[in-house]
Amino acid sequence: MSAPSSTRSRSRTGAEIAESVAVHTALLLAVAFALYPVLWVVTLALTSGGLGGQAGSAILPFPTSPSLDNFRIVLGGGGGGSRAWLFWQQVGNSLVVSLATAFVAVAIATPAAYAIARFRFIGSRAGMRTLLATQMFPAVASAVPLYLLLDALHLLDSRAGLVFVYASTAVPFAIFQLRGAFVTIPIDIEEAAMVDGATRTQAFVRVVLPAARPAIAVTALFAFMSAWNEFILAATLLSRETAFTLPVVLQRYVGEHDAAWGPFAAGAIVVSVPVMALFYIAQRQLISGLTAGGVKG
Repeated sequence: MSAPSSTRSRSRTGAEIAESVAVHTALLLAVAFALYPVLWVVTLALTSGGLGGQAGSAILPFPTSPSLDNFRIVLGGGGGGSRAWLFWQQVGNSLVVSLATAFVAVAIATPAAYAIARFRFIGSRAGMRTLLATQMFPAVASAVPLYLLLDALHLLDSRAGLVFVYASTAVPFAIFQLRGAFVTIPIDIEEAAMVDGATRTQAFVRVVLPAARPAIAVTALFAFMSAWNEFILAATLLSRETAFTLPVVLQRYVGEHDAAWGPFAAGAIVVSVPVMALFYIAQRQLISGLTAGGVKG
């Protein structure tokens, strides 16, 4: 009896090893597939004058003589102090617009989502359906009415106008996202706080908001990314170079008859750095539970 048992044990072990090898191989292929375009971008950014000849047709592109010339061009080093000042002003435009959009979206959506999740009132379901319906239309479909509206308000070519436009699409998504988070938070913890003498507002601020902090952080990050990466509306509503955001600046490297792929790739890396930094900072919030510390035990 022991010999067949040990044989089955060895066969199961072999099957588990084969399965593990297959899973890890598939994961490595998926990672390679995802990182291959990134490798091309990094190679273009570190190659002065672009890729040509054999380097341009290489299966695995690597910079043979790495150079930071493309980054100097993007950062304004090749155009004098005025160009460098202009680029950092455009970086500031993107940061201000993206941070303001995230703040406005969270500030408006948090109490609205809490009210929809906790209270029953006429129009709550219809309101949620309407919010979801607004997410079905692409932003470019509203470019013309938004342009006319900002023109009437004298907000064209301004960061405030761009924040107004981005918030109009970020708030519905934020409400939908946060409503789901508030629904999952047990109402018992609020009732316990109110039994101890807290008001509804105090229970919301001191109990619900800390429990929903991961969801709020993720929602703010999504709102920031949507504003940071948006191009079509920014290119439509902005005409002054000093008001450009970074996606509009990158588009200037790709012309009708020619494209400066080296500076474009370097600019793409520069634009990606703040988003990667935010993901690194918010990673604990991304993986933590929505009700961490708020469950009874």
